[in-house]
Amino acid sequence: MLTDQFNRLHTYLRVSLTDKCNLRCTYCNPIDLPKGYFSQTNKMSVDEIDAIIGVFVQQGIKKIRLTGGEPLVRKDAKEIMMRLSKYPVELAITTNGVFVHEFIETFKQAGIRSVNVSLDSLNPKRNLIITGRDEYDTVRRNIDLLLENNFHVKINTVIMADVNAPEIPDFIALTRDHPVHVRFIEFMPFSGNHWNKGKLFTLDEMLSLIGSSYDYIPLHNDPHDTALKYKVPGFMGTFAIISTMSRPFCGGCNRLRLTTDGKMKNCLFSKTEADILSALRNGDDILPLIKECVWNKAEALGGQFTSVDKNLDSTTIINRSMINIGG
Repeated sequence: MLTDQFNRLHTYLRVSLTDKCNLRCTYCNPIDLPKGYFSQTNKMSVDEIDAIIGVFVQQGIKKIRLTGGEPLVRKDAKEIMMRLSKYPVELAITTNGVFVHEFIETFKQAGIRSVNVSLDSLNPKRNLIITGRDEYDTVRRNIDLLLENNFHVKINTVIMADVNAPEIPDFIALTRDHPVHVRFIEFMPFSGNHWNKGKLFTLDEMLSLIGSSYDYIPLHNDPHDTALKYKVPGFMGTFAIISTMSRPFCGGCNRLRLTTDGKMKNCLFSKTEADILSALRNGDDILPLIKECVWNKAEALGGQFTSVDKNLDSTTIINRSMINIGG
């Protein structure tokens, strides 16, 4: 069992298949990345992913989510999904939705029933500005395709005060006639994403805006949930808010992360990483390294800050960019 010094049991592993992405979202993967930025990544092979995950599953991991970058740009993504389908876990994936139509049969064969799709604007022109690529229509068609095939679909929307916050009621309108689950994510600071407090639109601000258009009710939240869930009565879908910055949920966190280059992070904001892949390639037992990494997990937010109530200077946060970490 993977337990830290605060008695948190970890049963959820997020695995980044690649740090490459076909989009250039401003909050994640800035368009001005230097030439050759991705080419040096020493990524895990299919066999190495399988071997490492096998150890995690033996230690009680019950859910695995495949992330990126964009996981579906990896050429052997289908093989990875099929290899991991043998494990007795819930297998899920987060994608930007552009290539879903090419993989939907693989999702079914691998037992993937839950798909998170990133969509940050319902305005095609604004979506282009945020993502750097004109793929809005494709993503919307693929969301519909997933719903038609009875997948559990969450729409992930990173909310920025000066960009897409006014669209929050429009996203909730999607849940009226469709069983989609929209998740609004507070803008978080990472290397290179130009975070500042002025761009942050908090949980309380979101609920205030939503309340001006809709009556809503809170839903039950499990101890390990990272989102506060709500529903407009009579609507088919739900909405939720991931309040990492204004109201952290670290006390019940059960998540670990494995980057595409085989580094283990015990928190999205952890300063340090355990080099699991190098140990595996050296023929070492990786379990002690995994357990040590879990045990050393900070009480909250990687031990780097507490909340945005204080004057947070994002330049002092030691971390890789979101695309390196794995979504």
